[in-house]
Amino acid sequence: MTENHSSHTSPYPSADFDAGTIDFGYRDVPRGEKKPLVRQVFESVAGKYDVMNDAMSLGIHRVWKRIFVTMLSPQPRHHLLDLAGGTGDITFGWLRRGGGHAVLSDINEAMLEVGRKRAIKAGLIGKMDVCVADAETFPFPDASMDRISMAFGLRNCTDKDAVLQEVRRVLKPGGRFLCLEFSKVDVAALSAVYDAWSFQVLPRMGQMIAGDAESYQYLAESIRMFPDQETLAEMMRSAGMERVSYQNLSGGIVAIHSGWRL
Repeated sequence: MTENHSSHTSPYPSADFDAGTIDFGYRDVPRGEKKPLVRQVFESVAGKYDVMNDAMSLGIHRVWKRIFVTMLSPQPRHHLLDLAGGTGDITFGWLRRGGGHAVLSDINEAMLEVGRKRAIKAGLIGKMDVCVADAETFPFPDASMDRISMAFGLRNCTDKDAVLQEVRRVLKPGGRFLCLEFSKVDVAALSAVYDAWSFQVLPRMGQMIAGDAESYQYLAESIRMFPDQETLAEMMRSAGMERVSYQNLSGGIVAIHSGWRL
């Protein structure tokens, strides 16, 4: 008889099978050290984060995020939880497109402070809450959110399976999770150019603009360590999400993954 493996077995080994260490870029570090190291990275870059996003992507991140927000399908009766929302781009896009109340959450207070100031300046602060929260154990009731978004945050989490399980827990039946993240390039001609940009240009740009080459070296490495499109899709299924799919953008430089709680 063929063994019936549970559908909730993680396909991503580094989080579960090696209890001692986890990747931090290309380095292995004790699991308990990754969150403080990631926090240090984003505290270092918070003040220049939005400027660097434009420089790093040549502005294309704005197009990716517009597509992402459109896929969230903002509606006044729907509530959004924006995980690892940082300085607020997705939350603001949701609200400006007519979405209901939003929660901008992030584990990093420095990033959220930038987001809070932007929200006040844009006149959006009354339509949202700002919450310091760990995406692996966030403080929201079961089945309480219509939409959960996560843009460029999942790869920085220590226990990605725990994040996806929490997402499934907090989504309402009929609710949808969308994840925008760097992924595996699927155009061979683009791969070499992308590698050169990531590892030669970005750290130098980080030094010039943010005074921090090391953080941007980590960000480039973290992208390469993140699960590819099919692996992440299977992780979402293992967490209990259904109708899981993904869409590549810019030749697979990024992908939008979608999953539902049905």
